[in-house]
Amino acid sequence: MTITANMQQKTEGPLQDRVALVTGGARGIGAAIGQRLASDGAGVAAGYWRHEEPARKFLETMTAEYPGRRITLHEGNIGAADDCRRVLQEVIDQHGRLDILINNAGITVDRTVAKMTDEDWQRVIAVNLSGAFFMAQAALEHMIARGTGRIINVSSVIGETGNIGQANYAASKSGMFGLTKSLAREALFQLSRADRPVGDGVGLTVNAVTPGYVATDMFASIPDKVIDRIRHQIPVGRLGKPEEIARVVAFLAADESSYITGQVWSVNGGLDM
Repeated sequence: MTITANMQQKTEGPLQDRVALVTGGARGIGAAIGQRLASDGAGVAAGYWRHEEPARKFLETMTAEYPGRRITLHEGNIGAADDCRRVLQEVIDQHGRLDILINNAGITVDRTVAKMTDEDWQRVIAVNLSGAFFMAQAALEHMIARGTGRIINVSSVIGETGNIGQANYAASKSGMFGLTKSLAREALFQLSRADRPVGDGVGLTVNAVTPGYVATDMFASIPDKVIDRIRHQIPVGRLGKPEEIARVVAFLAADESSYITGQVWSVNGGLDM
């Protein structure tokens, strides 16, 4: 299912006329990333799954805030390889190309190791890690043919620290580190084989961002005393803002970041110090 909004007015920006796909892009950090990329001039394709009402609200907001940007919604289950490939092709068909892929979609199914079922484990790995691979696999084919591109994987500080009750989530987010570095190396290798060496151009880079605890809707149901305990663990003394993650993603998506690839950028208020 695809919904489109397209207006005429345009404002110049560092990502002018680029096309970005943000999985899990209609809410939380994903929505903030889409808004930032649109403000920098990009057309935005936002992926979502089942939650149609928030997706439509996101489309309405983006249409009002960024007239002139082509904004599309794409429904698909990132945990299914065929859906990943379909959504990515859908974006290319509607926007004409894909310049930036943000692998942001993620889920949690929290249980201790003793109580975690096979389905709990496999579902989280399928969406958070396998989905990022299948999206990147399809995107790389397109980007290598064009000779340029950006892939940015949104991991988590939990992938670095681990957490009780989140073995599946931590493993999936930690797996993104190895995936990012391998994709970065292979992208350059494949470009060279295709006689499209990077040289001094925009390049094809793959990086990861690891948010810490970020104030999204997820925190609305967490008791204040738990949030206070989390806040006291963070050296800067507060939760992050979705916009702060989006700012780093936008930097990595820009042409000026062409000398940065295979890197993991922590945006966590100092949690990993």
